[in-house]
Amino acid sequence: MRAPGTSGRPRGRDPLGARAAPWCPRYPEPGVWPRLLSMGASLLKLEAVAQQTACRTHPTLPLLRSDLRCLRRTLMAEHLEAVPGKAEPASVASEAPGNKVRGSKDRELKKWEETEPRAKRLKNSEEEEEHSKKLPKRKIVLLMAYSGKGYHGMQRNLGSSQFKTIEDDLVSALVQSGCIPENHGEDMKKMSFQRCARTDKGVSAAGQIVSLKVWLIDNILEKINSHLPSHIRILGLKRVTGSFNSKNRCDARTYFYMLPTFAFAHKDHDVQDERYRLSPETLEKVNQLLAGYKGTHNFHNFTSQKGPKEPSARRYIMEMHCEAPFVREGMEFAVIKVKGQSFMMHQIRKMIGLVIAIMKGYVPESVMERSWGEEKVDIPKAPGLGLVLERVHFEQYNRRFGNDGLHEPLDWVEEEEKMTVFKEQYIYPTIIKTEMEEHSMTNWLNTLPNHDFDAGSLEAKADAGDAKTTGSLKGSDGGGDDSD
Repeated sequence: MRAPGTSGRPRGRDPLGARAAPWCPRYPEPGVWPRLLSMGASLLKLEAVAQQTACRTHPTLPLLRSDLRCLRRTLMAEHLEAVPGKAEPASVASEAPGNKVRGSKDRELKKWEETEPRAKRLKNSEEEEEHSKKLPKRKIVLLMAYSGKGYHGMQRNLGSSQFKTIEDDLVSALVQSGCIPENHGEDMKKMSFQRCARTDKGVSAAGQIVSLKVWLIDNILEKINSHLPSHIRILGLKRVTGSFNSKNRCDARTYFYMLPTFAFAHKDHDVQDERYRLSPETLEKVNQLLAGYKGTHNFHNFTSQKGPKEPSARRYIMEMHCEAPFVREGMEFAVIKVKGQSFMMHQIRKMIGLVIAIMKGYVPESVMERSWGEEKVDIPKAPGLGLVLERVHFEQYNRRFGNDGLHEPLDWVEEEEKMTVFKEQYIYPTIIKTEMEEHSMTNWLNTLPNHDFDAGSLEAKADAGDAKTTGSLKGSDGGGDDSD
């Protein structure tokens, strides 16, 4: 017979030698856990209470503490699987399964704290790595066309934001389109950027070339152009060799100068306005003078940067002539084309300015020969409005790499139509409209009587000032003397 109120199981003894205690089931009957949780204390607090009182008055509480620990482990494991990084750090840190080494509690807590940020870092790192693999940087050249009115030349003037240049808009578009990182826009050397020709203030271009390294993203031309104003366009793109430099690889440059034909009207015999029409005899005389520039000469008097004995003042002119005139908006215009290996600052404008002065009758033809000597000669500089960089030439590069099966020749035959359309839409109308509104050629012609073609004139002093200003506004590559 068993005593009332006792179970059929034998009594056990306390491990510490205490008196025997009534037997308690290993697992409480159903409904015990909900009642425990409803008491308003967490499982962790119950476990702590069980641990503190186990050895004093309740020998069965170690069993309850063990059950609480098992339940906590199970619930926390399920919670971490469902919502990573949202569990309480303390619950994960204490007695996690498999923690046998002293001090692992702190390591587990730190591991939990870093779970979510580390996942984000790994994700971002993987995305960047995947982005760089899909979009490797490649050396390319861009064919540019732009109207230079309102710009202080082509070359970017770092540290001088008051002078807006074509490259300012170009670099901004490259960054916004995702072709280059933002820090490459701040330091253009990082993308190996190089322009073929450094055009002056107000000078336009129909075939400028720049070389640089970019990410070859999809629809790259459309994306770049979407961030450029309409008077600046990227017309073409081609892959080039890794060491390609658009300035050093260029064999020659072709410019044209568009001007009203009354600039050639003699000051004593002809009308001096838009009613003037260029005769075949006068055109022939103009071409005779322009042909005198062909060959190699010392052009130190045609720039403000060179002395008469500097070797770099000698330049080779391949071709120079004036094309047949045409009428626009009731005014007759003509185009002078010149091709040379390279040009110094203001060289082309002074070459044309001297021919105009001769045709006007302000100076004899002999001044041209005299200007190539060591004597200092003041030569008038024609307005920059009508000067346009038409194209650049890479004959040697094309012969070596154009037909190697890996690279394309830089001849831009397929882009000829785009170049012509751009000139008709933006360059010619800008020159004509500005000339008719501002009378830049007329105003300049009125200054020709002030020239005495000596070094002491105001124009020579003004050129010296221009050279000083240009020297203080160097671009990212330090600039160069190939410019007009």
